[in-house]
This record gives sequence, structure tokens and C-alpha cells, in this order.
Amino acid sequence: MDQHVSKDPAGSSQRVNLSAFDAVLFDLDGVLTKTAAVHAAAWKRLFDEVLMKWANQEGKPFEPFDIDRDYRRYVDGKLRYDGVKSFLESRGIKLPFGQPGDGPDQETVRGLGDKKDRYFQSHIKEHGVEVYQDAVRFLRAVRTRGLKTAVVSASKSTAAVVEAVRLTDCFDARVDGIESGRLKLKGKPAPDAFLEAARRLNVLPAKAAVVEDAVAGVEAGRAGGFGLVIGIDRTGHPEDLRRHGATLVTPDLAELIG
Repeated sequence: MDQHVSKDPAGSSQRVNLSAFDAVLFDLDGVLTKTAAVHAAAWKRLFDEVLMKWANQEGKPFEPFDIDRDYRRYVDGKLRYDGVKSFLESRGIKLPFGQPGDGPDQETVRGLGDKKDRYFQSHIKEHGVEVYQDAVRFLRAVRTRGLKTAVVSASKSTAAVVEAVRLTDCFDARVDGIESGRLKLKGKPAPDAFLEAARRLNVLPAKAAVVEDAVAGVEAGRAGGFGLVIGIDRTGHPEDLRRHGATLVTPDLAELIG
């Protein structure tokens, strides 16, 4: 058990000693908002289109994108274009990276990545965004205790999603897909985005906690030398998160504050 984590007297839940930290850095999709499933569905729609066309061209059987296996392994938590490249290469498909002006119908990494974003944005506009109440409780408790907070996400839609759920005022800093692109930061599992957030908050990584739901995210938190890496298990894969770097794993962030 980590020195900053304790069990309640009954041993049924965990507690985090927040006084040991100066800041908490939150991932967005799957941690604070119920948008991870929307991203996954948008990726499946995109990749199934690509895979069907490729199978027809090559005369091979169509093997669809598997949300449970492929999404977690190749896409979840990564920058959008990195996700496109990673998954397609896993199927032996190599496409040119493309140019910034590529449209969503261009068969390039950029073009496909932007097409996926259109699918995601369309769903958000039609259905809105829901939050995880346990995560919002934890976030507000962190703020009440005087800790600094940042949202760190690979999504270029981070600002719009945070505003849609009225949490903009709950963060002192934001490092998203747009900022990562501007600063040429490496995507998760590299720790660059988390380290940039810690820099903006003027805190040492060892004095900050990371909250993540993705394997790539907990790997990034551990690689960055953060004092605590909390894995939030929304999908029933706690061992994956522990194995890849989570200090503790919980299905309910609210339990960490009592």
C-alpha cells in the first residue's frame, strides 16, 4: 500500500491523504465525462469503414475494429493522429501522414483523424455530455482543500466539453490536444502533457497526483514521476491499470475522500 493511501477501519474502501499533495491532474474522457464511449464508437465507425474498404481491395476477410481490445490497446488516451497510425499499423495498413489541409475524405492519417473528430462532434451536438458524479465530487473536494487542478487530455475538444458540463472554473490549467500539437508534446504514454500541466501549476511532479482511466495515461503518470497515479476503472479492467503503473485503482473516486 502506498504511503499516501490508507484503508478505512472496515477495510472496504481506500482513502487518499490529499494533504500530501499540491495538485491533482485529471484526464477528461472516461474520468470526468462519459465521453470515452462516444470516442470509442466514433473510432469504430471510422475504422470499420477503412477496414471494409481495405478488405474488399485486398480480397481478404473483413475483421472489424474491436472496441474492448483494439480501442484500449491502440487508441485510448493517445493523441488522435497517433491513434490512427497505431491501430492501422497493427493491421498492416500504412498510410501517408498527410498535410494540415487534408479533408476528412483524404486517405491519410490526418484526414482519417479529422473524420473521426467529425463523428465525435456530431454525437456531442446531438446528445450532449454527461459527467461521472463521483469524479465531480472528488474534483470539488480537491478544490475545497486548496489543491491546484488541471485537466490533461489528448482530445482537441477538451475546452468545449469542459465548458458544456460547466467545469471550466474548476481548473487552473488545461493541456489538451490543441496545446500538445502547438508545443509539439509527445502523446501519452509519454509524460509530456502531464509534466507541462505541472509546470503551468508551478508544482513538482512528486507533489502532484494523476487521475487516469487509460493504460496509456497511467503509464504517462508513472513515467513522469508523479507522487500518486490513481487509476479509475470504468470498464472492469483493474489489473491492466495496476500492471501499467497505477498506484491504486478504484471504480469510484468519491470513496477516496470518504
